[in-house]
Amino acid sequence: MKSEHEIQSAIMVAVSQHQCTIFRSNVGKVKTADGRWFDTGLPKGHPDLYGFKWSNGKVFYLEIKNAKGRPRADQIQFHKMLAGHHIIHGIARSVDDALKIIDEELVGYGFKEVNDEKSN
Repeated sequence: MKSEHEIQSAIMVAVSQHQCTIFRSNVGKVKTADGRWFDTGLPKGHPDLYGFKWSNGKVFYLEIKNAKGRPRADQIQFHKMLAGHHIIHGIARSVDDALKIIDEELVGYGFKEVNDEKSN
């Protein structure tokens, strides 16, 4: 099984070659060499990757998971906020998923399955 890092790297290459600009989000806090804490400033649950389509300028967000990965509660909350504004986003477990989300301008791809699993 591929790691999330391997999947994310492959997605970044493929999407950047697909008439899109894509960025990696670094979320969290780290301690600097001089002992101070640095916070990236992004909200908790912010997806791993985000970018925009050159064709129409639409923004998209991609949460990267491996085959068994599940979104955390804060990621689900961020998904709900994006869905409420009809923003293109979803869980990408492969390059094909990422391109599908972007090309078809899907809102919440992969999150429905997570909700269905919880209700079973």
